[in-house]
Amino acid sequence: MEFKDYYKVMGVARDATDAQIKQAYRKLARKYHPDVSKEKDAEARFKEVGEAYEVLKSPEKRAAYDQLGKDYRPGQDFRPPPNWDSGFEFSGAGQGDSSYSDFFDSLFGAQGRAGRGRGAGTHPGRGEDHHAKVLLDLQASLNGGSRSFTLRMPEIDAEGRLVSKERTLNVQVPKGILAGQQIRLAGQGERSPGSGTPGDLYIEVEFQPDPLYRVDGRDLYLELPVTPWEASLGATVKTPTPSGNVELKIPSGSHAGSKLRLKGRGIPATPPGDFYVVLQIALPPANDEKAKAAYAALAAALPFNPRASLGV
Repeated sequence: MEFKDYYKVMGVARDATDAQIKQAYRKLARKYHPDVSKEKDAEARFKEVGEAYEVLKSPEKRAAYDQLGKDYRPGQDFRPPPNWDSGFEFSGAGQGDSSYSDFFDSLFGAQGRAGRGRGAGTHPGRGEDHHAKVLLDLQASLNGGSRSFTLRMPEIDAEGRLVSKERTLNVQVPKGILAGQQIRLAGQGERSPGSGTPGDLYIEVEFQPDPLYRVDGRDLYLELPVTPWEASLGATVKTPTPSGNVELKIPSGSHAGSKLRLKGRGIPATPPGDFYVVLQIALPPANDEKAKAAYAALAAALPFNPRASLGV
């Protein structure tokens, strides 16, 4: 999938005002409208312009696209980075247009930012609901507690320029929350235009990459290096867990990829997830004569062909 430069499609600068973008769209829409245009590619160009305008007319989509697009060139191979839109606060919950390109759909389609969360505030006199994605450290889910998040809410200023306002919220994170789940902050959405109630803010949680643990549902995984003799002969070794180091018994005859389960030590719930230790064999380096001699003695004492199953 190729990266699309919506500013190039519209023929405007990246710092174009809202009025300049609207003017460019009206001009191009007239030029390429399939009912009146004589251009051979009018229908495709009209669709392309409409897609670009859908993004650039929206302060929220435009700000997120600008942050993403600064590192890409038109036509460059593109896949959305994980959680590329985290930290942006969006209003509404409209769905993406299925007639737009795969590039648009990967950013703003039915599973993208605009379609996330619950519906906008549709009750008379009620403000719109807002939605945001935040990155959460694993310990927040394991222990619960307060976390501080800064969200950016893009808007158009009096001069028609795109600007971002920030607000910082202290959020009580429920113990055991999972990636993809939401925290509802009542009354933190858009204010009512009159004297009605404000909308709500729905914060979707994703986990930051953890240096030690991999999350799979409520289960946690750790890759634990062990020596060849610890795996072959068995041993008791220290292993980290989110609640502290524990003594772990390695059964004799273990191998790379062997999986040991610590029941109930995953993400809290009823019942809680489990903690899995996946063994990885770590070979000591043969970086001196003594180590080389030890490897040579091992090779002589244990003739072994790890490629026998391959017929070689």
